[in-house]
Amino acid sequence: MKFYDRNQEINELKNLMAEAKKSGRMTVLTGRRRVGKTLLSMEVIQGQKHVYFFVTKKSEALLCAEYLQEIRKVFGDSGIEGEIRSFSGIFQLLLRLAQNESFTLVVDEFQEFYNINPSVYSEIQKLWDLNKNKSRLNVIFIGSVYSLMHKIFQNSKEPLFNRADRIFLLKPFSVETINLILRDYGIDNVQVLFDYYVFTGGMPKYIDLLVENSAFSLEAILDFMIKSNSPFIHEGKNLLIEEFGKEYGTYFSVLELISSGKTARSEMESILESDVGGYLDRLEKDYAIIDKYKPIDAKPNSRLQKYRIIDNFLNFWFRFIYRNRSAVETGNFEYIRNVIKNDYSTYCGRVLERFYCQLFAESRRYNRIGSYWEKGNHNEIDLVAVNDLKKEISVAEVKLNKEKIDLDGLKEKARRLIACYPEYRFRWMSLSLQDAGEFFG
Repeated sequence: MKFYDRNQEINELKNLMAEAKKSGRMTVLTGRRRVGKTLLSMEVIQGQKHVYFFVTKKSEALLCAEYLQEIRKVFGDSGIEGEIRSFSGIFQLLLRLAQNESFTLVVDEFQEFYNINPSVYSEIQKLWDLNKNKSRLNVIFIGSVYSLMHKIFQNSKEPLFNRADRIFLLKPFSVETINLILRDYGIDNVQVLFDYYVFTGGMPKYIDLLVENSAFSLEAILDFMIKSNSPFIHEGKNLLIEEFGKEYGTYFSVLELISSGKTARSEMESILESDVGGYLDRLEKDYAIIDKYKPIDAKPNSRLQKYRIIDNFLNFWFRFIYRNRSAVETGNFEYIRNVIKNDYSTYCGRVLERFYCQLFAESRRYNRIGSYWEKGNHNEIDLVAVNDLKKEISVAEVKLNKEKIDLDGLKEKARRLIACYPEYRFRWMSLSLQDAGEFFG
């Protein structure tokens, strides 16, 4: 699959690279695995002088031996003598070389130094502070473990706090970009677009796997994803085990409940028979895996709130694969496929609401987008989009089957909402999947 999107990030990264011709620049590129961080960095530095390091779990001395070879490939042996057994020594060498000419250093999986030698971060900080202004090094630190990258660069107690000139959190592709990719492969079908959104959430690597294997229907997608050698079967565990550590079992239980529709804290605690407040807080603030949401007009201190998994693929994985892990262990993938098919319409109903929220956000017509409900989950409304500047509010009921949408009932449920915005003009919408085509012209 060719390179798509990321125009804003590319422009900013190229500007930083240009600025580094005068003095050092430090950039952090983070986001979850499979979102395309490395690919983006390679796109930016293509044709430019650069050194690329990948941090693996091995001794610092062995890593430095590899890095020294990479440096010699780029700069030759001139001025590079003997062995260097510490990363601080490697970094110092690169800072010295960058005094003569500007180039880019990319350090991938930078957070792994926590497992190898945590003092690396304070050593880098000292060297950077002493040499940044006289060295023309453009350094890009890439990291996949969100909690550690956040700690390294955004915790005020850490040595590299406030050292980065820019921190990018790379997000999945927009619905518009997914649609563009599918059209490039000859697919102009809103159902396939939605299925890709359901299963991949816009994650570039997952889209690449599906399109390169010509999985352009629900059956083809399931055939590729749900089998013994599929890269998706153990993906959720592979992504999160390092984040959660020894307590991953409890975190997984909470995420499984959220994926199955138990989105209120009280529901989770009733089932697990334990306090999950701390886990929810860490999942939101430390790991950025879930977020909490409130009715669109709720006050900041309102206790009306629910939780959701941000990542569509992880939501799917916990709902259908992790929940049926016994079937995975026994190799009964046909059973899992049947479970998905039987529950797909029900599951997709909620995902369709999120799909439309994203489409409304991508339209750039609204400054607030969300859902609405009242105490006790009464008068639930799927989508409310507000333009405070124009004093306009779009209120929509979202269903896979358009015939089941009742606009009169929607207006009745919105009576209190209408009363809160007497000066606003309301627009009432019934949205099924087929209506999504209107957003793409």
